[in-house]
Amino acid sequence: MKQDIRRNKRVQIPQLSSEQKLLYRKIVFLLAAGFCLTPWASPPIALMLGILLALTHENPFHRISRPAAKYLLEASVIMLGFGMNLAVVLKAGASGALFAVGSISATFILGYFLGKWLKIPIKASALISAGTAICGGSAIAAVSSVINAAESEISVAMGTVFVLNAVALFVFPPLGHVLHLTQAQFGTWSGVAIHDISSVVGAASHYGQSALYTATAVKLSRALWIVPISAAASYIFQRQESKSGDVIHKPQVPWFIGLFILASVVRTFIPEVASWSPVVTHVSEAGLTLTLFLIGAGLSQRMLKAVGWKPMLQGVLLWIFISATSLGVILLIVR
Repeated sequence: MKQDIRRNKRVQIPQLSSEQKLLYRKIVFLLAAGFCLTPWASPPIALMLGILLALTHENPFHRISRPAAKYLLEASVIMLGFGMNLAVVLKAGASGALFAVGSISATFILGYFLGKWLKIPIKASALISAGTAICGGSAIAAVSSVINAAESEISVAMGTVFVLNAVALFVFPPLGHVLHLTQAQFGTWSGVAIHDISSVVGAASHYGQSALYTATAVKLSRALWIVPISAAASYIFQRQESKSGDVIHKPQVPWFIGLFILASVVRTFIPEVASWSPVVTHVSEAGLTLTLFLIGAGLSQRMLKAVGWKPMLQGVLLWIFISATSLGVILLIVR
């Protein structure tokens, strides 16, 4: 009789308290971050791991992971400069500058008409164009601050660019091999057509060290356009904002680019630095891989829900435009 009673008893599974659940999520997050610093983790794996944790476990460090990703990215890029000769930086930056004026202008013009056609709010459309034309999330953050974009508009642009940026990290290296692009060609193409510098570095590092150096220099030269584009956006939206009484902020200046160039100058003119630059480069690449994990972990359900099909269509069409046109020019000019 007692045995029957025991059999009929339900097994009580102990429930974790909220504090225990939070501790579990923190442990899983830190273990995943630690894995991203190992040789087995690649940039695409780190990004996908971050996205997976964000969508299944939520980010237990969401308040600090975003600023941490920003500063880690900047520090890693600066360290990458210690592995690059100044001549390589200037040559790659000059070749990228040839595309800058034309491609950035064409992207904004096309983005304006696509936004009108798809009936996307003008500020959200402008942010998507800025993220595509210049440097992804950094450009969106800078331009949004000077045009006083609403949080919903920023979320739409960030979500759109984030998804396409993640796709580029996986798509570009195989395409480069299929098209038999040289290191210089792929590096230039990545620097022009991939949105964020984190994915630019992640994709180019898979293709080769020469491609990595070229892509970094090209992308950073385009990032300098944040300042004039932000100033232009501030002027364009100034009348509308002055009527509503809103305050227009000053554009953000990407100061870390100057430190990257300074690191390259030190590497070029101080021979002793060249001996330990491979170690610094290795550390910077590990930092960039961890950065991609933190960026992926910063994704949220709210951000994905904010992205409708119209903003995504605008982002895809702009991305196809800048990818195809820049590739055609690169194949003709860059060897």
